[in-house]
Amino acid sequence: MNFDALFSNFGELTTQGLAQGAIYALFALGYTLVYGVLRLINFAHSEVFMVGTFGAVLAWRALGLNQDSATPAFGMVVVYLLVGLLAACAVSGTTALVLERVAYRPLRRRNAPVLAFLITAIGASVVLSEAVGVWTERRPLGMPPLIRQHDVISFADTTISNLEIGIVLLALVLMLALDVFIGKTRLGRGVRAIAQDPNTAALMGVNKDRVIALIFVLGGVMAGAAAILYNLKIGSTYYFAGFDLGIKAFAAAVLGGIGNLRGALLGGLLLGTLEGWGSALFGTEWTPVVAFVVLIVILLFRPTGLLGESLGRARA
Repeated sequence: MNFDALFSNFGELTTQGLAQGAIYALFALGYTLVYGVLRLINFAHSEVFMVGTFGAVLAWRALGLNQDSATPAFGMVVVYLLVGLLAACAVSGTTALVLERVAYRPLRRRNAPVLAFLITAIGASVVLSEAVGVWTERRPLGMPPLIRQHDVISFADTTISNLEIGIVLLALVLMLALDVFIGKTRLGRGVRAIAQDPNTAALMGVNKDRVIALIFVLGGVMAGAAAILYNLKIGSTYYFAGFDLGIKAFAAAVLGGIGNLRGALLGGLLLGTLEGWGSALFGTEWTPVVAFVVLIVILLFRPTGLLGESLGRARA
């Protein structure tokens, strides 16, 4: 174990881990929302994220930007980022809604067993990823250099870039907005009512199908936001982009307490940070192992995750 590498780069590793964890957290919200209401693990959510990455890149290409373009002026960068964010959220949200309507709703109406939902989710995931793979000929798609990274904050041996700050701030704002929406609005009360007791909520006039469609769309929108942050951080996307990230986002949701919105935030940030520290201690090839070992240890003592499962209980 290389403790010198960890302590000498501790600040840098932590800030990079928090930025990566913020993407995990946004991604994890889709798993948490669907599980909190339906008790369903939507394994196709990774592909909802993946199509969002392509949605943003294709929107930029429609505006004449590609990986060979020069970095635009600041004012235009803001416009392009907003266009990319709206495109990614719209594509991911629409994909999630179509999945709910085509794949899951017919099963719900037939009272299908849980196993049928899981198999359908895996099948939908494969169909989406392979369809995009065939369309792109399995080649990565580069994104335009919209943000020129530079250090904004520097103290001791730690530097924080403008991109890291932007990723964390956008993720926090979106997660706060979702938390307020679920906790304070009329539609959010409907979500919490269905999560707590769907039959009683239906008797009180809550439209279950509409609420379920809403949570899929909300999860898709958050995945779309995570997708554009991923694009900015990685610089390209490909048809299998959602697989590895989806596993880690699901782990983040479980770590924080799947079904708990704030747990997704905590789990994502913690997982990203642990990956950063682990890469210094054991080498980058051991990064996923470290994160998942910590996940297993925590679940041995806290089976419901750090904050527990709560979209229905804290949810009430």
